[in-house]
Amino acid sequence: MTKFNVDVAHSSLGFEVKHMMISKVKGGFDTFTADIDMNPEDLTSASIKFDIDVNSINSNNADRDNHLKSADFFDAEQFPKMTFVATDIKSEGAGEYKLTGDFTVKGVTKPVTFDVEYGGKGTNPWGVEVVAFEATGKINRKEFGLTWNAALETGGVLVGEDIKIKIELELNPAQ
Repeated sequence: MTKFNVDVAHSSLGFEVKHMMISKVKGGFDTFTADIDMNPEDLTSASIKFDIDVNSINSNNADRDNHLKSADFFDAEQFPKMTFVATDIKSEGAGEYKLTGDFTVKGVTKPVTFDVEYGGKGTNPWGVEVVAFEATGKINRKEFGLTWNAALETGGVLVGEDIKIKIELELNPAQ
């Protein structure tokens, strides 16, 4: 197995949630690190751990981001990071995997499964090997203690419960 580093300039960790039950708000976390030891062509024995800086949340709206960092949501002062540690990786064939791990948000740890797709490998203009992966999943925010909401006059709520997560990674072998 080989240790890989995240190429942060070409990677993203994003989310999407329903707003007012009719539209979607998208955002992401600008700062995250990963410890990844793997064979990129067979993830089944990989060791994967992510640390996500909650204060790096970015939904393109400073007021919303500050609210998300507050005790109403992530409580970034008390819980400055989220973590994901892989516990099981199953091949689904042809570069596709089910990646299950312990996801910790706001002090609550629950198992979460992501669909992972191997994007392939190449060599960048500086002669460095690059591999790419995309992972998608979904969590219910209430299961992690993110319960704040507001009722709408027309019925329903301001913030949806299901959060879609999309991770796009470019990785380079550690030097």
